[in-house]
Amino acid sequence: MNANHRTHGIPAASAAAGASAAAAASAALPSGEHGVLGAGQLRDHGLSAAEIAEHCRPGGPWQQLLPQVYLLHPGPPTSRERVQAALLYAGRDPGGHGPVGGGREAMVTGLAALALHGFSAVPPLPRLRRIDVLVPRHRRLRDAGGVALHRARELPRAQDVCGLPCAPVPRALADAVGALAGAAGSGDAGATDTLRRVLGEAVLAGHCVGASVVRELAEAGLLDLPRVAAALPALEAADRTMGEERLYAMVRRHQLPDPMWNVELVLPGGPPLGGVDAYWPDQAVAVVVDARAASAGHDESSWARHARQRERLEALGITLVPLTPARLAARPEQQAAVVRTALMASTDRTPAAYVVVIPR
Repeated sequence: MNANHRTHGIPAASAAAGASAAAAASAALPSGEHGVLGAGQLRDHGLSAAEIAEHCRPGGPWQQLLPQVYLLHPGPPTSRERVQAALLYAGRDPGGHGPVGGGREAMVTGLAALALHGFSAVPPLPRLRRIDVLVPRHRRLRDAGGVALHRARELPRAQDVCGLPCAPVPRALADAVGALAGAAGSGDAGATDTLRRVLGEAVLAGHCVGASVVRELAEAGLLDLPRVAAALPALEAADRTMGEERLYAMVRRHQLPDPMWNVELVLPGGPPLGGVDAYWPDQAVAVVVDARAASAGHDESSWARHARQRERLEALGITLVPLTPARLAARPEQQAAVVRTALMASTDRTPAAYVVVIPR
């Protein structure tokens, strides 16, 4: 406390005693990374509202970051302290760490969560003007001081990222996409490009599969936004790339026979039969990785195209096994068993028609 600080209406001896008590209480506060505490925590350590206000006076050692949330040192908060302050403001249990709470407590979401998850396509935390926090629908709070609240009827289970509770990537993406799509709608080309890159990175970096992203976007009512619809091909392309890589890994890991990779099937002198990702000519078995299935609810024509291809091939005695990136990611052993069964069953089928195999 400054020696020049004057109290009004309080005897000097009482003021000095109060200052000593505040100093003693302050010394007993947690240190280290806990540079942010809520009013309730400070009261638990013996500080009154008046003492908290005294510490937060202009030029004082503390500062109020958000309603009922205080930074226990002068100068700007670190990125971690900003996140901690946002979580405290949103009502997160101060004693909770990582995923504690089982979906009942606040968690970081949106661009801030993606930055914590390590996305390179979003700005790092120090450059973000706001921290998005996902809270239960019934929590009565308003956005404040760079904290934007998102409400959910049922919260997902938080993931511990660097010791902070974060929404799973698909949910964080949905909250981030809403903000990016709004910026893109106002003509911000940079936001549109970020939207495409962030959707692609979610899949290519192995955070999730495209189907889970599309599901969250659909539940948020975002799929029909023009800018989101325009970005979905980037998500589909990324999902297909990862699906193909998982297919290669599945064939090697489960010791399936080597197929012809990524080929086009054509009838001699006739029309093309479509491309497949793997083809075993001796067994007349083909595999396609259908990334479009992730957005089939949004683009039903993909199902129709897939059904027509399957009908044409099966009419020629060729077995088509459709796989999705999600199935290859979640249950590779099961998918390998499906392909192996199709290969073994070829000996019991009528020989297939001759087709020309052309590399794609």
